[in-house]
Amino acid sequence: MSDYTRGFTLLEVLVALAVIALALSALVKMGSMNADNAAYLRDKTIGQWVALNRITELQLSSTWSPLGQTNGAVEMAGREWFWRSETKATPDESTRRYEIRVFAAEQDEDAVAFFVAFLAKPS
Repeated sequence: MSDYTRGFTLLEVLVALAVIALALSALVKMGSMNADNAAYLRDKTIGQWVALNRITELQLSSTWSPLGQTNGAVEMAGREWFWRSETKATPDESTRRYEIRVFAAEQDEDAVAFFVAFLAKPS
């Protein structure tokens, strides 16, 4: 009988386990980043819909909203979204500038969506 046995040494097994552990941790981190990115894109898309809906409401209104800032909340996709609209005068008296910002939470400072619209005076 020979003293030589086929198989892996303890060092080879430990190195293989370390490589597998590194690969698995990288996969888990990548999966987490993909989930975060998907949530960001979902929020940004819905926020843009909220802003566009607000602009549409302004277009359909029979009167101009007053100059200055107005705030509101709306439910979309089973969640409450908060918008802030700033109405500004323009050099053309028959046109106003509207800046719409949408926030995921009422106390947020960073908007998930931002749109600017120029609307003519309702007739």
